[in-house]
Amino acid sequence: MKKVAFYTLGCKVNQYETEAMSELFKKSGYEICDYDDFSDIYIINTCTVTGMSDRKSRQIIRRARKNNPNAFVIVTGCYAQTSPGEILKIDGVNLVLGTRDRADIVTLYEMYSHSSGQCCVSDIMHTHDFDALSVSEYHDRTRAYIKVQEGCNQFCSYCIIPYARGPIRSRSFDEVIEETKSLAERGFTEITYVGIHIASYGLDTKSHDLADLLLAANAVPGIRRIRLSSIEPMTLDEKFIDKIKDCSKLCHHFHLSLQSGCDETLKRMNRKYTTEQYYSIVEGLRRHFPDSAVTTDIMVGFAGETDDEFETTCRFAEKVGFAGAHIFQYSVREGTPAANFPNQVDPQVKEKRSKIISEICRKSKQSFMEDMLGQSVEVLFEQRVNGGYFEGKTGNYQNVRVKTGDNLAGEYRKVRLTEINDDYFMGEIL
Repeated sequence: MKKVAFYTLGCKVNQYETEAMSELFKKSGYEICDYDDFSDIYIINTCTVTGMSDRKSRQIIRRARKNNPNAFVIVTGCYAQTSPGEILKIDGVNLVLGTRDRADIVTLYEMYSHSSGQCCVSDIMHTHDFDALSVSEYHDRTRAYIKVQEGCNQFCSYCIIPYARGPIRSRSFDEVIEETKSLAERGFTEITYVGIHIASYGLDTKSHDLADLLLAANAVPGIRRIRLSSIEPMTLDEKFIDKIKDCSKLCHHFHLSLQSGCDETLKRMNRKYTTEQYYSIVEGLRRHFPDSAVTTDIMVGFAGETDDEFETTCRFAEKVGFAGAHIFQYSVREGTPAANFPNQVDPQVKEKRSKIISEICRKSKQSFMEDMLGQSVEVLFEQRVNGGYFEGKTGNYQNVRVKTGDNLAGEYRKVRLTEINDDYFMGEIL
């Protein structure tokens, strides 16, 4: 029996797609093993959102050859889609597959198993069908992901992803609900709907939108929690919130990508909102869901970002008070409009700004956690961690640990939050 090993870089969509490809190989009689083990086949699902992502992808590709010099190496994902030529230059790559046709990956491997340097990357920009991949099994029994949407039509000036994923495509509403029911029947109680631009769900089919999907999932027996991956802020307007406010299983964690807290910078980024609109969305969420954890992404050092613009972003981040933030430095992506913008920011300035705003967001996260301290919350426990503790998450995505000798995996327990320890709570089961 041949062994197959996977390595996933990037977002939750990539993680879902890796699970689906792994399941396809397993059903075809292959054995799945760890990436650092000796394997016959290594599959790297790449990311290209930043230059660092590309470098990391190349490192992982080369590591496969160190594990087994005679292995068959397949590279797929966003970096493979946008730069197949670069990947084919890496010694030992046998097959390059982009962001579509992954449902046929086993067939493609078997077709080219005695070949090298094969490229099966097609033009993604003229793709209009959802490339169906589904997952029925996961390693744990608590949380499952379902990919409901593909592609992006936003074309932010800095972003390569529309060129890697193509135009928006929505998965069939009935298929999504069917997979949700199937996972519930297999014991999963929490699901996360993911997509490249999940706010666009249904815009292409003009049948059901994201709110319809959430309400339908809310009615599925066995499902206790529904989560959303990162979502564009303008989706969550008063009309949308009014539609989903009675969706009792929806978790009150909203990751709303900000990118910049300065309107001038947002314009150059080709983002589709102002800071005033963004703040109004946040206030609306907090008004309807008072325990909401609002988290975000913030980019520093975008082309032309002045000291004053950065300071404006800092003040806006303080005003919002995020429960968590991913801070990253702008990385030039060839093929995007911003790659040719003047006044690129010096790397040392980016590094300095990154530290400043990270500290602002660390303090706001601490403040959010302090407000929760002493509350009694429901925790879905997932895994044992060092020191005799079991760890799980609240509905608003806060990590909680309790001291126990019991196996709580997959169980919901009421917990009182007693202490803050770095970025997680200590608690006691009630």
